[in-house]
Amino acid sequence: MGGKLNLVSVGPGFVEHITECGQQALKSSDAVVGLELYLKWIEPWIAGKRLYSTPCTQERQRVHVALDIARAGGTVSLVSSGDIGVYAMASLAFEEMLEEDTFAVSVIPGVTAANACASLLGAPLSHDFATLSLSDLLCPWDWIEDRARQLSRADLAVALYNVQSKQRHDGVYRIIEIMLEGKKRDTVCGIVRNAYRPEQSVEIVSLEELLHKQFDMLTTIVIGNKYTRRRREWIYTPRGYNSWIETDTPTKAIPAKAIWVFSGTSDGNALANELVESGYKVVVSAATSYGRDVAAASCSGVHVVEGIAGVEARRRELKASAAAAIVDATHPYAAEISVQLMALSRELELPYIRFERAPAADDSYARLCDTVDEAAREAIKCGKRIFLSTGSKDLAAFLAAPGASERVWFVRVTPEPDSIKQAVDSGVPRERICAMQGPFSQQFNEVLWRDWKIDCVVTKDSGAAGGWDSKVGAARSLGCTMIVVKRPVVDYPCIVSDFAAVLAALRRLPAAEGVECVSQV
Repeated sequence: MGGKLNLVSVGPGFVEHITECGQQALKSSDAVVGLELYLKWIEPWIAGKRLYSTPCTQERQRVHVALDIARAGGTVSLVSSGDIGVYAMASLAFEEMLEEDTFAVSVIPGVTAANACASLLGAPLSHDFATLSLSDLLCPWDWIEDRARQLSRADLAVALYNVQSKQRHDGVYRIIEIMLEGKKRDTVCGIVRNAYRPEQSVEIVSLEELLHKQFDMLTTIVIGNKYTRRRREWIYTPRGYNSWIETDTPTKAIPAKAIWVFSGTSDGNALANELVESGYKVVVSAATSYGRDVAAASCSGVHVVEGIAGVEARRRELKASAAAAIVDATHPYAAEISVQLMALSRELELPYIRFERAPAADDSYARLCDTVDEAAREAIKCGKRIFLSTGSKDLAAFLAAPGASERVWFVRVTPEPDSIKQAVDSGVPRERICAMQGPFSQQFNEVLWRDWKIDCVVTKDSGAAGGWDSKVGAARSLGCTMIVVKRPVVDYPCIVSDFAAVLAALRRLPAAEGVECVSQV
């Protein structure tokens, strides 16, 4: 019959990105099949031809129309954006084709989203990379998570397609969390929306910052590997022409047969010092550069490591260093990390000790709330000028609560660029942000709150070590309402609240003699 099926890629949207081969295929066709949007892009080459269009969810119908035309002896172009062979219509056309079909087939390559977005960012895909679609319409979600985990372990650069939809809002954040299991939190990433189309936007962020961004189906995310770097307004991944350098300074090996103390508080660092004085070797691993600096300044005779670690990285390091035990001295509100550490202790058969600062001795002045959302509602009801010292991660719950726009918000965050940026991005004016590391004296709190005319303070049960008494004293003195988010309830197998109990528990371990100690902040 002499029919022909052209599978034509029309690129990201600009006519300049449709190849000469694609243009010739369109011109030679009797009919063209595709989404209405794609047909508008290619108007210069399809005037006077038979056009067939169906809605976005009717891919199979479009393929059957094109196949029927080719079987009848016509020349037809089935068009798709990007590259028709990448997450697009070519595979379905071959799947629906019959062995006895005799028409010719021509696949016309094009510029896919990964390439288009990479070009706008610079050269982030210059070495080994992968693409991963987050759409679970045609692929089970557990497959997507498993593939993301493998890509994270391999530390490949990754282009994420079909990032976020109204029906699938949280999946992308789960994938980012999985990426953080094997990649560093400061891994360089790019966000591109509407590549080479109207309303195009390009943003360069860290992997951790992606957790706080909003996306849609017009967005592609490019996640770098550990070598990806920023240069001016661009990002790039080295090809290997120069030396492979991950960091500016060499990294010392983690001591073997160590007791790991995971800490995120000032008393956690104090515990590390106590262990050093008791004869243990200690490594402090800080999640942030600020935490690293604090640990280096406050801990004597320790090995300091910087960088956030996901469960896979923690599992790998604990096994590789033949850890002897886990001492969980993380922040009282870091329940997710504690749950993760308990699971690792069971999996790796490591002893687990929870060290947690004692709660407030007297909370009679405070209004206690079980959750952040409850605290937000209570604060909006009680105050007009509200001071938040609950951390940057909880800001959204307060500022998005009903009635929040009618209140004036002030926040205290740690002096980390990411924390300050998160506060600014949440809508808090810079002049209402206090970026300082606590704990603070009662006098300091009183001066700050009086100057800002604060009438309601929202905080957490930080205990004496976290400056609880000075907070309560300042609130009482100024007559401020004090709202406190209660500590999360976690079923710890073993919990102590003083250094002596930790040391006693460690001495009871079978391998306690001569054991080295590792502390992770």
